[in-house]
Amino acid sequence: MSYILIQYGFLTALALFVGGAVASLIADEPGKGHSSSLVAHAFAALGGLAGLLSSGAIILSGTTVVMHALSSIGIAPLMLSLRIDALAAFFIFLISIVTIAASVYGIGYQKQFYGIYSLGSFGFFYNIFIASMFLVVAADNALLFLLAWEIMAIASYFLVIFERHEESNIQAGMLYILITQIGTVFLFAAFLLLYRHSGSWDFASMRAAAPSVSPLLENVILALALVGFGAKAGMIPLHIWLPEAHPAAPSHVSALMSGVMIKTAIFMIIRFFIGFFPAVSSVWGLIILLLGAISALLGVLYALSEHDIKRLLAFHSVENIGIILLGIGASIVFFAEGAPILGIIALSAALYHTINHAIFKGLLFLSAGSVVHAAATRNMEKYGGLIKAMPWTAVFFLIGAVAISGLPPFNGFASEWLTFQSLFIGIASLSLWAKIVFLAGAASLAFTGGLAAACFVKAFGISFLARPRSKAGAHAHEAGFTMLFGMGFLAALTLVFGVGAGTIIPLLARIAEGLIGVSAGPLVLSAPSRSIGLGDFSSLSMPVIAFSIAVGIAAAWLGARLAGRARRVVIRRTWDCGSPLTSRSEITPTGFSRTIITIFKALLRPVTETDTEYHDDTAPYLAKSKTVHLSLPDIYRAYLYSPAAGMVALGAHKAKRVQTGNLNTYLLYTFVTLIVLLFWALH
Repeated sequence: MSYILIQYGFLTALALFVGGAVASLIADEPGKGHSSSLVAHAFAALGGLAGLLSSGAIILSGTTVVMHALSSIGIAPLMLSLRIDALAAFFIFLISIVTIAASVYGIGYQKQFYGIYSLGSFGFFYNIFIASMFLVVAADNALLFLLAWEIMAIASYFLVIFERHEESNIQAGMLYILITQIGTVFLFAAFLLLYRHSGSWDFASMRAAAPSVSPLLENVILALALVGFGAKAGMIPLHIWLPEAHPAAPSHVSALMSGVMIKTAIFMIIRFFIGFFPAVSSVWGLIILLLGAISALLGVLYALSEHDIKRLLAFHSVENIGIILLGIGASIVFFAEGAPILGIIALSAALYHTINHAIFKGLLFLSAGSVVHAAATRNMEKYGGLIKAMPWTAVFFLIGAVAISGLPPFNGFASEWLTFQSLFIGIASLSLWAKIVFLAGAASLAFTGGLAAACFVKAFGISFLARPRSKAGAHAHEAGFTMLFGMGFLAALTLVFGVGAGTIIPLLARIAEGLIGVSAGPLVLSAPSRSIGLGDFSSLSMPVIAFSIAVGIAAAWLGARLAGRARRVVIRRTWDCGSPLTSRSEITPTGFSRTIITIFKALLRPVTETDTEYHDDTAPYLAKSKTVHLSLPDIYRAYLYSPAAGMVALGAHKAKRVQTGNLNTYLLYTFVTLIVLLFWALH
């Protein structure tokens, strides 16, 4: 009975998403939008709740749900098969969490678009987008997976360009769909090679045939998969679409794209490198670990240079994908070196940071959306003093900032701690070259933690503290109830998933154990104090840390109250040598980041432009004002993508020679192509 309920729970979620897509179109009213927006987001929230309950039941019970429906498309059989094991259920669970928060938030957020854009079409693509993510992680057939993957890309493309009156959004959408399609080409090639070897599009057949694949073919397939999934995940240097597309989308869509959509690629990387090819060489683990270290460090450095609050958060997604890849890479190395228990620890760290990032990044994008909605700009230079007008949003943003900076007692600290332990174990137990790579990963993670904290000191301080820097900031207003509910829900979860680490990590270890069929035993355990124990290597108790922090804060507050009880508090404007300070005296995002960026100038190659206005042309030494612009050049476009595009254009120009205009020549081309394809199929 429970199996049937779980199965119908998942199907109910899909039905609600499809129903929401159709109902939002039906309810759409030209020039309005209230009904379609409410219907779309309500159906999506209910679908997320159904997905949350069914996936949670699968994780807790250890059940695997399998559903099949067979049809044919032409000569290629398409097995419409779904398989939801513990790993797939885990990803459905995190998709559902962010879907619920984003959908409730979206009810209030979308009011700004009433009468401007078609919210019926938005609701259609919004629900289809979420349904496609469910199908991507549940698909047990390559053709079904690729179909769901393409639907996910197309639906999210239309969400990215939703505010189509902005030309920059159209350009961001085109870049996004271009990189996505390039990645899909690599994925199709990888699946085609697996199909040729296994004779089936079914994942079970591919898994069974994978051990007999030759080393050369295995490396080709894994390289194709890493490029294809790395492009969707936003791994450097395949990330260039991410800081363009995520800020362009409505903020609750940004939360879904940045928090969970890019994680579908993480899901498939785990499937390929651990599920399909469990005996893969440790070299692949070291490659993924190095790519993770580079993505983490460069992602946070690029975020530090940003003045656009949503682009800043987008670059932090690149950073956190890097942290997740550190855990995945370490786990692949451990599995390859015959240390499955250590691999389970590393994979558990990656899974833990995957869901933690979904929660606190969703929270940060929703909070940023409230700020952008209130101040009508994404430029942090125009913010300041928002804590007075938006106190709840400020609190929620601060919680997300503390969590993403890896500070206790919130969830980011626990998963980064476990990732550190995985890397330290590797440094202590592996061969020399592996030690060096693991050491580089640990150093990158340490740098990343400190730089992330600095970045969010900038983001929070400049946005919410001091005085408003513009009229828009001065007239900002607090978000509505539904928007605050979405933020508050995720803010609460950052604390729950932090303090509850001792309960959550054993569940994640069980998921990792199911992938490789080995038990971690007592190495990853939950003690009566809800502590995390890694044998004799290290241990951590998040409840004790949380209690200590709470006691410290309470003691400091009480001490301040007692020390100041006899003093009268008078609030006045800050005085500075005879004149009050103004917003022009406040530090800017550029000023805050400039020193750190200068330290890393060999990596970032910053460009500084200074604009000076003088009182009088005859006295150029008397400056009236000076403005400094600090920017980072896009080296990836300049040295990688632009040359590649030039080569493609040149090749296309030369290929035009085959267009002779002669019908007989075209028939010859067709005949030769058929002969080559038949020869390839027979051999």
